[in-house]
Amino acid sequence: MGCMRDASLDALENLTAEELKKFKMKLLSVPLREGCGHIPRGMLLPMDAVDLTDKLVSYYLEANLTALVLRNMGMQEVAEQLQETLGKGLHFVEQHRAALIARVTDVDGVLDALYGKVLTEDQYQAVRAERTNPTKMRKLFSFAPAWNLTCKDLLLQALRDTQPYLVVDLEQS
Repeated sequence: MGCMRDASLDALENLTAEELKKFKMKLLSVPLREGCGHIPRGMLLPMDAVDLTDKLVSYYLEANLTALVLRNMGMQEVAEQLQETLGKGLHFVEQHRAALIARVTDVDGVLDALYGKVLTEDQYQAVRAERTNPTKMRKLFSFAPAWNLTCKDLLLQALRDTQPYLVVDLEQS
């Protein structure tokens, strides 16, 4: 998470005041993934780059949105630089988030491995209550912003134990 935050902050701090204002306006209209809402306009507009970075990471759980907005502003070079930096510092579970959501078939096995170590009872039950494996994985990833490296490593180990062929396939991609 630190790498994501630092990379986004570097990108936003290098914007001029006008570019930062334009970034915030574009952010209000960018399409978001399911389950995410926009940062309220009244909260967003007065933020500086540091506050905005914190809010982006906590609201949207990823820095790819920052790169998307920068591209929408016509700042392809800055967006590409951000993407390159992010690709180097992401944990396996962050780097392969979309594939894991789509392809994990034994979510309950993963949950059982994480219960008590990473997930609380309420979190465990909230994920189990979802109907499909992809929605279960999305719910599981909704808790990830609060996780440290050890928690992410525990998730990776649970995936290695329950989905070894998937992990090997993703590592080779």
